[in-house]
Amino acid sequence: MADSSNLFGEIRRFARTSGAVGGIAARVAGERMFGIKTDRAAHAEDLKIILGGLKGPLMKVAQFLSSVPDALPAEYALELAELQANAPAMGWAFVRRRMASELGPDWQSRFRSFNHEASAAASLGQVHRATLPDGTDVACKLQYPNMPSTVEADLRQLKLAMMVYHRMDNAIQHEEIYKELTERLREELDYTREAAQMRLYSAMLAHVPDVHIPAPIPEFCTNRLLTMTWLDGRPLMSRLREDPPQEERNRIASALFRAWYVPFYRFGVIHGDPHMGNYQVRPDGTVNLLDFGAIRVFDASFVRGVIDLFEAVRDNDEAKAHHAYSTWGFTDLSKEKMAVLGLWARFLYEPLMDDRVRPIQETDDPQFGRAVAEQVHAGLKRTGGVKPPREFVLMDRSAIGLGGVFLRLKARINWCRMFHELIEDFDSGVLAERQAAALAAAGVPKAG
Repeated sequence: MADSSNLFGEIRRFARTSGAVGGIAARVAGERMFGIKTDRAAHAEDLKIILGGLKGPLMKVAQFLSSVPDALPAEYALELAELQANAPAMGWAFVRRRMASELGPDWQSRFRSFNHEASAAASLGQVHRATLPDGTDVACKLQYPNMPSTVEADLRQLKLAMMVYHRMDNAIQHEEIYKELTERLREELDYTREAAQMRLYSAMLAHVPDVHIPAPIPEFCTNRLLTMTWLDGRPLMSRLREDPPQEERNRIASALFRAWYVPFYRFGVIHGDPHMGNYQVRPDGTVNLLDFGAIRVFDASFVRGVIDLFEAVRDNDEAKAHHAYSTWGFTDLSKEKMAVLGLWARFLYEPLMDDRVRPIQETDDPQFGRAVAEQVHAGLKRTGGVKPPREFVLMDRSAIGLGGVFLRLKARINWCRMFHELIEDFDSGVLAERQAAALAAAGVPKAG
């Protein structure tokens, strides 16, 4: 039987969000179905305020969906993209109780110092800086209370919102997207798993000197408390406001490219949350990579399919493109749908085709990507819609999210050469063996 406090927590959570999401969705549905004109931008602003105030996984999902083309109406995506995972922190009374429940009533004696004020507050928990008796500076991430019930309430609300939207617009079928979000969000509640994924990333990026990973402190970690070494760095947006030189911009972009794609092409693993708050810049221009809750492990065949699609776009090989999409799990691919999907593939792969130093996007139009997405959406709607496989979701999100970061950086590097360095001599069998060994060594269960 479910814990009664969790059950009532879910009910309260659902009550707070159902009117907002359901009501706004109903108004948009009225516009689509009956021609009732509504101010969708104002509704989206209302929704952003409500979700930001809740500081839970629904806000995290909103950030996620804002970067997945056509998962939400454009007005919603524009507003939700501005959500920042920096909600008000819980007070010291909460911190004392949570730390006592995780490490015992004498927990404060196990630290030389522990800051009462949170250093950062995000969607699922908040971070406090502390010092261990041996002088090691650490970050203690504490999960907010009743988060399992919060996640379940938010997931039901998300399902409702996506069902309503699908009735309005069936270009993108959301079943697998919802399944993927559900599994990843539930995994993020387990800080023991995140600690293992942190160890995994340290191993995978051990030979990438420009990327730094915190190390978990096992004796100070539980399912709801993650203690890790403190990394000094500044938020990327803070550094960009100072207009750093082009050389530094390029170095940051190169580090982020390798931080995401060395694990993917060599181990079949991707960091599924390219949110601007998840990396910091150090004084020497190297990067701290943070937050390892949303990690996706892929079969080697999926990674091979990504390379196959690149080659198909490069060679204009329709049969190879069909094979790549089928490998990923796309079905019912007519020639017309293939042509539409090709627009998106060419948009994503275009910087990798060009063997020269260049920006990630040649046009200065910040809405260019959305214009392509709208063209793809219209084409999919015209041809009967498509059902993206769940494995595709975080891969696509990472590509789009990182592309946005590279645009903000105004980086100018040879993307083509960096990509080919990673896929040179790719072998599915070698990747599978390397992946199995790395997961086992870090203690990460393969799921999904």
